[in-house]
Amino acid sequence: MAATPRLLASAVVGGMLVVGIAGTARAQVERAPVPPVASTASLASGSIFGVVLDERGLPVAGAVVSALGATTVTAVTDKAGKFELPRLAPGPYHVRAHCAGFVASHPETIQVNTSARSTSTLALRRVGAMTVLAAGFGVSPGANDGGDVEPTEAPDSPEVREPDTDDHGEVAWRLRHARRSVLKDVTIPDNLLAEGGSNGGAFVPTDLLGRAVASPARMATNFFADTAFSGQVNLLTTGSFDTPREFFSTDTLSRNIAYLRLGAPVGEQGDWSVRGAFNQSDISSWVVAGSYAARSEAGRHQYDLGLSYSTQRYDGGNVLALSEVTDGSRNAGSLYGYDSFALTPTTTLSYGAAYSHYDYLDSKGLISPRVEVIVTPAHKVRLRGAVAQRALAPGAEEFLPPGDAGIWLPPQRTFSSLSPRRPFDAEQTRHVEGGVEGDFGSSTIGVRLFHQQVDDQLVTLFGADVPGQPATKLGHYLVGNVGDVDATGYVAEFRTVVGGRVHGSLAYSQVNADMSATRNLRYLLLLAPSAIRSSDRLNDVTATIDAEVPETATRIRCVYRVGNGFAHASAAASGLDSRFDVQVHQSLPFMNFSSARWEMLIAVRNFFREAGTEQSVYDELLVVRPPKRVVGGVTLRF
Repeated sequence: MAATPRLLASAVVGGMLVVGIAGTARAQVERAPVPPVASTASLASGSIFGVVLDERGLPVAGAVVSALGATTVTAVTDKAGKFELPRLAPGPYHVRAHCAGFVASHPETIQVNTSARSTSTLALRRVGAMTVLAAGFGVSPGANDGGDVEPTEAPDSPEVREPDTDDHGEVAWRLRHARRSVLKDVTIPDNLLAEGGSNGGAFVPTDLLGRAVASPARMATNFFADTAFSGQVNLLTTGSFDTPREFFSTDTLSRNIAYLRLGAPVGEQGDWSVRGAFNQSDISSWVVAGSYAARSEAGRHQYDLGLSYSTQRYDGGNVLALSEVTDGSRNAGSLYGYDSFALTPTTTLSYGAAYSHYDYLDSKGLISPRVEVIVTPAHKVRLRGAVAQRALAPGAEEFLPPGDAGIWLPPQRTFSSLSPRRPFDAEQTRHVEGGVEGDFGSSTIGVRLFHQQVDDQLVTLFGADVPGQPATKLGHYLVGNVGDVDATGYVAEFRTVVGGRVHGSLAYSQVNADMSATRNLRYLLLLAPSAIRSSDRLNDVTATIDAEVPETATRIRCVYRVGNGFAHASAAASGLDSRFDVQVHQSLPFMNFSSARWEMLIAVRNFFREAGTEQSVYDELLVVRPPKRVVGGVTLRF
């Protein structure tokens, strides 16, 4: 029977893969939970290494260590209490240990940096005594053996004459001598709270009191201590601006957003996580997602299952935003299943598929299969190969969760078709790649080659006014299809650690692409003629820097991309253009309490889409005049 869940999960994942390969003519979604090959705007993974000790400083074997952050991973300690969490996306993680017979440790926030190993020491306390909140009574831990213990009176307690009674037990004595009407933390041994009391089975009021206190206390302690809950709460405000003058407008930060993430391990079988966000403005929207990462007993399989659902309702007066929405709302959902299978100690096979549904598309269901193989022929050398088919629905970036480094926001902008009389069509990308990367001390060098075939390449226009239609606004954009693409190229990337505080990467890509433009040519010639291509040699340089200043508890992330293939609104504009993403996280230690951590976030970017290895080379290049987007607020991690 133990093998049934594993066989069922494998059958589900395998079935989705077969269905996805059979239906590749109709699409893909932007989702790749398995670790990606090097990307021009993605970061190298890091790891967390540590040890779990008990209250006496001895190692704890078989403890489950969970890390919740950009991704959710777990590990089990060995006989020496050691554990390692590899291939983590850079960012903060809440690390916690839990084991049967122990009280779970408090979450520890650990910052994972690019191509670096972070260390952690976690402490577990054996379950023996229970802490409850009681009024005016307490028992010394030394009473656990049930022997005679000479009680001591509290220094400030007034003298109270002991009445002549047959009950001379320690609990009764402390009840008579404790100060009244004072709430305090006390420790009550389990044997004194057990049913039947300590009076040979005779019923006394203290037995009733012990049972009354024990039941809810045990329930609360087991629920919150033995379950390694962790989470995050974001209270943010966001908006867009096109010029520096608009940045100081009162309408720039016009939308408030609430975000919540909660997760916990499920024993030694897996981990679950739930995320949700909503906002209320002229665009009322919310998004919710759940995931479950399961592990087999042998540790050879790592299943990743999840789903998400998002809705957007526009209550404003923009005619363009309302023109293609019958009831004023749009909805999108996705479901995915992936399995990472360790074929041998040096070979890992990752496979799976995703299904998504967009109610505003004629072909509403889109299926995306993916297969990747990672081989480690030598120490610190990795060979990767991947085959995938991915679809990007028009406006999908408003509904799908972001990548590992993205800020999770509900739908924020409205969109409509570039061609009013033509329905939306999803972009379909078939992607094949192979690469190698090696580690040299604190640095990593990687190279990958890829080939892509794209049908119905998307083009996105901001600030474009179509003749005969209402004018567009800053929070609205037009999206259409331009044609088919055939592209071949390579990416070379160098990642390193500078001084222990700065983690950076530099990636250069060169692509030869041929495009056969067949769609929306009339509007593109008028609004963005540079989006119509024939043959291109695309060159891009992407620099990423992650810096940490421990003296001020400040983290800074900056991504800057420069290339010669960005489309412009004017045919006269040409040459190099750029995209950027700057995030500043400032810890607020004066607001911390218990295991909670507060920090302030400020971010400004004009990237339109999250970078991914399997996206079309033109996805970001054919976004015309993307506005700057600013996000600010506070984050609580616990």
